[in-house]
Amino acid sequence: MSELLEYKCPCCGAGLTFSSALQKMKCEYCDSEFDVETLKAYDDALKKAEKKDPEVSAPTGSDWEPGEQDGMRIYSCESCGGEVIGDETLAASACPFCGNPVIMKAQFAGDLRPDVVVPFKLDKEAAKKGFEKHLLGKRLLPKVFRSQAHIDEIKGVYVPFWLFDADVDATVQYHATQTRSWSDSRNNYVETTEYSLLRSGTMQFSGIPVDGSKKMDDALMESLEPFDLSEAVSFQTAYLSGYFADRYDVSAEESIPRANARLRISTESALHSTIPNTYSTVTPKSARVKTVDSRARYGLLPVWLMNTTWNGKSYRFAMNGQTGKFIGDLPMDKGAYARWWVLLGIGVTVAAYALMTACSALI
Repeated sequence: MSELLEYKCPCCGAGLTFSSALQKMKCEYCDSEFDVETLKAYDDALKKAEKKDPEVSAPTGSDWEPGEQDGMRIYSCESCGGEVIGDETLAASACPFCGNPVIMKAQFAGDLRPDVVVPFKLDKEAAKKGFEKHLLGKRLLPKVFRSQAHIDEIKGVYVPFWLFDADVDATVQYHATQTRSWSDSRNNYVETTEYSLLRSGTMQFSGIPVDGSKKMDDALMESLEPFDLSEAVSFQTAYLSGYFADRYDVSAEESIPRANARLRISTESALHSTIPNTYSTVTPKSARVKTVDSRARYGLLPVWLMNTTWNGKSYRFAMNGQTGKFIGDLPMDKGAYARWWVLLGIGVTVAAYALMTACSALI
């Protein structure tokens, strides 16, 4: 059975959780508060610990089918002795029996220890308000969904990310045109001048995030950006207490292609922004983007995840736990959608008729 780490209140013995509002550890029972730095001894022990694979213990009863235990991890809660069952990437959770926050020690031992963590700044209530605000102003949202919508599940999760720093050398060639038009009493004239533009330079990028979890959709995580990495702090397990967390299951090496793709897009965009807007068109012809040097840090970033079910379909929402940026898909009222297109068509028809009438009056 694998070991769990629990932060206990020195005053009453209850579990401590990290308060996003106070940026301190707080006991929910006696309201005692403690600075995160005072609990650093826990992390010093983790630095010295060797990486050990969690054990899977089979309970008494029926035999396990082949492969049924693959990826399963069973932990023992130090407070009540209950079993916490999760997959091989689960790093922080809560005991389902006593509710105490628990941290899986083995997931942060040795080379699995993150370099930095961006602490939660927004709590669960802020996430709920973000959901309610997300529903406002959506004209095509079914009214019954707005009145019946409730959050089935909400949890704060520290998502593993690889944060890439890189030096880039790039050159991009563009084809540009400038168009000039004029007319006289007999003809209309258009003159197009063509140009070849060259932009090159070296750039430094810091903290380009790449999702390190297979569970999380990369596009979903990128939609929550940006995270302010200037607020990142050295990792301590205390920040995880009271939240869920996953260990990375996509390595830094596996993340390099996605990091390079993001580097290329950002580099080309930066070079393109240096071209004055005096040109009519600017089209890239060729690009060379070379990464001179790159480094990766392992970090945990805060995300609130929410789920709601309506008409038998599940809808997922997410909020940046640092900035409050909210994203998520919503159902659409097909009747309202159809009416919207009808009204749009009527509007276009009326505008066209008014234009024709005005033109006829001028003839």
